[in-house]
Amino acid sequence: MKHRLDTRRSLSLLLLGLAAASLAGGALAADAPKRKSGLWEIKSQMEGMPSMGAIQQCIDQNTDDVMQQRAKKEKPDCSVMDVKPQGNKVTTHSVCKFEGTTATTDAVFIGAFDSAYKGDMRTRYNPPMHGMSESKMTMEARWLGPCKPGQKPGDVIMPNMKGMNMNEMMKDPKIQAMMKRQK
Repeated sequence: MKHRLDTRRSLSLLLLGLAAASLAGGALAADAPKRKSGLWEIKSQMEGMPSMGAIQQCIDQNTDDVMQQRAKKEKPDCSVMDVKPQGNKVTTHSVCKFEGTTATTDAVFIGAFDSAYKGDMRTRYNPPMHGMSESKMTMEARWLGPCKPGQKPGDVIMPNMKGMNMNEMMKDPKIQAMMKRQK
């Protein structure tokens, strides 16, 4: 039972990290690179946590914009949100408050966002969040091709878990309430 709770907590923090990466990657910058529509494989690793393995996500432009649109609607409490695209590199710096802490995130994403990219994120929490004062996450993404037959934009396939659809999930009142509590 404890292992299942630790796994859920790790998954929650990882998904929060991925959401932060998505927001940092372009929520407030129209000139930030957009990913190519189709099937993407995303590998991420949060320092000190077991790897979940690669996830696959079927996206279109709307799917890539869902988190950005939600963030704008919810107006996260970010005093700083700097996004600087330069060639094949995007650097971000943000300072946001949520769950009673201030999270300062610095990230660098490098690559061709229509085929493959890598990212490194470092977030410092003051005061510590869930006992964590700092987190480091690396991610690597690559475009696999068109979405598989039967997949629709927003579908996410995670190792050893049932698939989900991000577009539908973001409309769920329970998910919306959870996101509001993350502030």
